[in-house]
Amino acid sequence: MKDQRSRRDFIKSAALGAAGLALTSSAASYARILGANDRVRVGIVGFSDRAKDALIPAFLQHAKELNFDLVAVSDIWNRRREEGAAFIGEQRARAGLPPLDIFRARNNDELYDRKEVDAVIIATADFQHALHGVEAVRAGRDAYIEKPLANTMEDARAILRAVEETRRIVQIGTQRRSGSNYMRANEFIRSGKFGPIVMVEMTWNVNQPGRWRRPNLVQAIRREDTDWDRFVLNRKENGRKPTWDPRKYIEFRLFWPYSSGIPDQWMVHQIDTVHWFTGLSRPRSVVANGGIYMWRDGRTNFDTMTAVFDYGPFDDPSKGFQVVYSSRQTNSAGGTKEIYYSNAGTLNLDTNKVSPEGGLEERYARPMGMKPNLLPEMSLVEERQAARAETAANTGADSLTSAHMRNWMECVRSRRTPNADIHAGYNHSVALCMTIAALHTGKRVTFDDGKQEVVTG
Repeated sequence: MKDQRSRRDFIKSAALGAAGLALTSSAASYARILGANDRVRVGIVGFSDRAKDALIPAFLQHAKELNFDLVAVSDIWNRRREEGAAFIGEQRARAGLPPLDIFRARNNDELYDRKEVDAVIIATADFQHALHGVEAVRAGRDAYIEKPLANTMEDARAILRAVEETRRIVQIGTQRRSGSNYMRANEFIRSGKFGPIVMVEMTWNVNQPGRWRRPNLVQAIRREDTDWDRFVLNRKENGRKPTWDPRKYIEFRLFWPYSSGIPDQWMVHQIDTVHWFTGLSRPRSVVANGGIYMWRDGRTNFDTMTAVFDYGPFDDPSKGFQVVYSSRQTNSAGGTKEIYYSNAGTLNLDTNKVSPEGGLEERYARPMGMKPNLLPEMSLVEERQAARAETAANTGADSLTSAHMRNWMECVRSRRTPNADIHAGYNHSVALCMTIAALHTGKRVTFDDGKQEVVTG
C-alpha cells in the first residue's frame, strides 16, 4: 500500500537523517542500561493532578518489588516543587521505601544534570509532552510520557525522531493498551471471529462546570514564582510570544494553542484503540464540528464536539468503516462508551461484553438467500480480573494505569518494547492533529504521508 510505504520511508529517513548522532546516542544509551539488581531511580517532570492522583501511586505500587525508586521532582512553579517533594516523601513511606531527601529541580536542565536520575515520568501540560520527551531522551533517560503525545505535527515529528535516534524506552500514557479487557478485545477482533468492523461509536460525556477549572490556583500563582518563558516553550498567539496569563498556565486545557481540550484529553484514549485493534495507523479523513454552548467562562476550546472518521486501507476505498466520536461537558447522559459493531453483533467496552446485538437475524437473512450472522455471548473480563481492578483502585490508582506503569518499569529493565510505544503515540497524534484542523476550519481533513503533514480541504 503506497501510503503505508511512504510512512515507513519517512520514519526510516528520520532515523537515518542524523546517522552519526544516532550511533553516538545509541552507544551512550547502552552504557546506561542497568543491571538486573541495580535500582532504577526516577524523577517526576511536572507535579500535576495526574501525577499526584494516578501516576505516582501507580509507580509506587510496584517500586519496591521491581527495585525502582522515586528520587526527584522538576517543576518550574516553586509551590508545586515543594508540594511534590512532600507528597513523594509521604507516598514513599507508605510504600515501605526508606526516607530520602527528594531533589527539587527548578527546571529540567537541573534535573538532567543529576546523574542519579535514570528515567522520568512526564506529567506536564498537554502541549509540553512531546518537547519534554525530546529533552528526556536526548539526555539519555527513559520516559513515561502522558498523553496526548503531541497536538502539533511539528512536535510529533520531533519526538518520533528523538526516540528513534536514541532508542530510549518510552511508554505513552494511553493505558487502555495494558488493560486485560482491551487485550482480549484486541485478540478477539484480530482473530477474525468478530468479523469486519462496520462502525465504531465513542462517547465521553460529563456535566461539570468546574472541569479543568482551578480558580483558587489562578488567584494564587504569581509570575515571579514560576518561569513563564519555559512554560510556553514554542507556542505563539497571533504569531507572537504569549504574555503572562495565569489562567492559561493553570487552566491550559481550556485554551488553544496549549490544548484542544476534549480531543487532547479524552478522544486520543479511545481513538488509540481503533489503531490498535485494526493495525491501521491513522484515519483516511476527518470531519468535525463543535462549539461553546454552555460554559462561557472565557475558554476558547469547545465544551461540545463531534468528529466523524473514515478508516480503512489506504489503497482500497471500497473497504473500511466509520468512527463517530462525540463528547460534551454540559450533560452526562451516556457517560463514557466504546462500542464496536460488525454485521454479526457488538463488542461493548463499557459492559465488557461481546453479544449478537444488532447482528443479522434469520428473518432478514433468509429472504436474501443469506444465512444468519450472530456472535455468541462472551465476556471480556474474568471475575479474578475484576477483583484485581478493585484492589488496585483501593490503593489510589486505577487498574489500567497501574498495569501500564508496571509494563513501562519492566521494559526499562528488560529493554523490550512497551505496550504503548512511540509509534502508537505518533499515530494517535496524527489523528488528533487531523481532528483539531477539522474543528478549527470546518473542512474535511486528510493526511500527506510523504510530508507527514495534515491536509485541510
